[in-house]
Amino acid sequence: MDDSADATKVEWREWGDEAFATAERAGKPVLLSLWAPWSEDCREMDETTYSEPRIAANVNDGFVPVRVNVDRRPRVRDRYNMGGFPSTVFATPDGEVITGATFLGVDGFREILDAVRRTWDGKGADAGSIPRQLGDADPPAGELSARVEEHMVEQLLAAYDEEFGGWGTDVKFPLPRTIEFALVRARDQATRTLEAVRTRLFDTYDGGFYRFSHNRNWGSPQREKLVDENAALVRAFAHGYRYTGEDAYRETAEDTVEYLTTDLWTGDAFAASQGGNDAYYRQEATEREDSAAPPVDGTVFAGHNGVAVDGLLTLAAYTDDERARRYAERARDHVLAELVGEDGSVVHFGDPETGEVGEAGLLPSQARVLSGLTTSASVLGEPGSMTAVADYALDHLQGEAGAFRDGPSEGAGLLDRPLYPLDTNVDVADALVETWLLTDDDRYREAAEAALSAFAGATDRMGVEVATYASAVARLRDPRLVAVGTDAGSDLHRAALRLADHETVVAPADDRADDGEAVVLADGDADERASTPDELESVLTESRP
Repeated sequence: MDDSADATKVEWREWGDEAFATAERAGKPVLLSLWAPWSEDCREMDETTYSEPRIAANVNDGFVPVRVNVDRRPRVRDRYNMGGFPSTVFATPDGEVITGATFLGVDGFREILDAVRRTWDGKGADAGSIPRQLGDADPPAGELSARVEEHMVEQLLAAYDEEFGGWGTDVKFPLPRTIEFALVRARDQATRTLEAVRTRLFDTYDGGFYRFSHNRNWGSPQREKLVDENAALVRAFAHGYRYTGEDAYRETAEDTVEYLTTDLWTGDAFAASQGGNDAYYRQEATEREDSAAPPVDGTVFAGHNGVAVDGLLTLAAYTDDERARRYAERARDHVLAELVGEDGSVVHFGDPETGEVGEAGLLPSQARVLSGLTTSASVLGEPGSMTAVADYALDHLQGEAGAFRDGPSEGAGLLDRPLYPLDTNVDVADALVETWLLTDDDRYREAAEAALSAFAGATDRMGVEVATYASAVARLRDPRLVAVGTDAGSDLHRAALRLADHETVVAPADDRADDGEAVVLADGDADERASTPDELESVLTESRP
């Protein structure tokens, strides 16, 4: 249980079958408190609402209160999230949702308690319902066509904020993968957004990016710092540098790497996050020196580290940044040694302090570790357990309709109902496209195509937040590979990494190229060959901007 929960007067239970069985025996509804260790709002609700004696007494007497760390239990998060954290969810003993909200102050919590009591007294277990995303297990399938990419470009144009950069007119998230999609399709949008993120969301004193802004001008940041979000921005800024040559983008990526490898480094891998204490971050630099920095959650998440490996090695590929390469290798090796099984199953997390470990075989963990390993294969020539991680996802998580489940369909509450999340299916499909191009094994192409096709019927409803769906489809329909017949680190291989666009895969020491040559393959066919960096630059400049 977390320290802030210990400070409340609520008698929290751990998530699990026993908590729901207790609710069934007692004839009481369940109160789920979904919290995140980095969230200042969660801490505030603990210190105010859940510490109010009468509220705590009402909760303890009339409900079975359950505490859930959403970082450690993503399947619970995705089934019960009310739109942010904290999420306050009232459920039946079967796990069905009665009602819920996000942050609740004392007065608001009293009102919802009274309402839930009345509903429960009147309807009992019939008051619950199953969230819509779990009601229909099959996503809307369709055909993968050029229309997918065209639609997403239209969405970029429609949602772009011409005045302040970024997409949307209210809360602004950095959306690093959307930036990457735009870099080759709407570059001005991408670079203006990078500028806004760099100048408004980066903590110039302590380092690292804040999570998002509460308003469209990027001026009211939510100050938590998550390792995976920071690492994804390292990758986006590295790609921005590759396309523009702007030193400010390279320097921002390097500064973020410094933050990740100091404040968020456990000694073996990357820690999960740093909390968002507004009072600390609003101080001037000289005042911060005398204050305790917000705490770091030292949990090592396999998937978060996969994103970090991907981002740091991307920067190293473009700049030869030794620090980024060295720490990416260390994090990768730790994850492979401690969190990846011989069968390719990925353990969600490991806590270095307590020795606790998470579930194995969760889709986000498989997808993100796979992405880190494909980048390691491309940049360093070291794929590690790449094919084993991919094979586990195919063999254990892909359904007959093509989409991937988020994990085993078992567990307390609604965990026995399968969930097919679009964003994570996109992540795993994109990584499988890269695995296919690196290995030339059609099994991975077929799996990626099936997963993307499973959602193609919803293309016209997709927004810019899932721009990676369109880029993954484009890579599948028009696959491009630079196979290099020299070892990783050679001049020809380094040139290929710098010169190929970021949606083209580079494969070192590849037998599809003759010794000492690089061959550009388009849809599996040799397009052009080069034996020097200059020749390769000429070939790639002519073939794609």
